[in-house]
Amino acid sequence: MVNFVVSSLTAIWVSAIALLSVQNATPVTLRLLGFQMVPIPIGLLMGFSASAGLVGTAVLTAGSRSAARSLDRDDDFE
Repeated sequence: MVNFVVSSLTAIWVSAIALLSVQNATPVTLRLLGFQMVPIPIGLLMGFSASAGLVGTAVLTAGSRSAARSLDRDDDFE
């Protein structure tokens, strides 16, 4: 059931990004810490941001799970 909910939310999010990217094809320029990016469509920028967020969350979740497992193993030896 959890996999279905996660898959549904991801599909809705991807659909929303696709809809916004089609509607907003005007290039935007992002400035970050004084650096300026080349103009790219806002939908593409949102897609990259969402992908980075999904990957970052997956990495952090996997790291916290492995850290919790190693702590559980350390407790067994005491």
